Amino acid sequence: MTRRDLTGSGTTEAEWQASGVLAALPRVTPDEVRPPGRVVVVAPHPDDETLGAGATLAAWARTGTAVVVVAVTDGEASHPGSPTLSPAQLVERRVAERTAALRRLGLADVPVVRIGLPDGGVGRWRSDLAAALADLVVPGDTLLAPVPGDGHPDHDAVADAAADLGVPVLGYAVWWWHWAAAGELRPGAVVVGPDEAAREAKREAVACFRTQVEPLSDHPADAAILPPPVLERLVRHDEVLWR
Repeated sequence: MTRRDLTGSGTTEAEWQASGVLAALPRVTPDEVRPPGRVVVVAPHPDDETLGAGATLAAWARTGTAVVVVAVTDGEASHPGSPTLSPAQLVERRVAERTAALRRLGLADVPVVRIGLPDGGVGRWRSDLAAALADLVVPGDTLLAPVPGDGHPDHDAVADAAADLGVPVLGYAVWWWHWAAAGELRPGAVVVGPDEAAREAKREAVACFRTQVEPLSDHPADAAILPPPVLERLVRHDEVLWR
């Protein structure tokens, strides 16, 4: 599995837009890409479902689409060495942030299945993840999961497990936008254009993840995981999914 550099600001949103690749993608509405059955959203960490496809999920929520969220890890390793929050405290905070974010997306009542694999170590527990997903997924479901090669080891392990279940998979990206050269995309991408209400719901949901979008303190170990240059890519006007 290729290790990507996820530090710094990465490829800027301005570079992505200037590349022209996003404007050249096929454009669909959320209804046009909405699966006919239940959507099983697989999130390696709390916030990935919102960052990757929050606006699309908000649009689907208004149609009554059945959704279940699978929380692969609880995100306890986002701030190693933090003098402010212990891993256990981070879990408590991040779970609460996800609850608030799902409420903003119109998904307050959806079930959240917490698998509890170690943050940063999902690949070592691939068989446990596969077994948990196999127990949950039924024929007719569609998975919404990280696109293969997203770049974070946990995301890539989840993408591999999702691909082995024998059900349709829609891919979303979180870290691809950071490390890839502007204009470099896997095949099969489409632009999903939600309405302004869904976009605003996503922006409000992303803001709920305060442990990720704001520094925990002035200490270097407490720096924001998703500073403004990173967030700019993730809350762009439209979303991209792979099908």
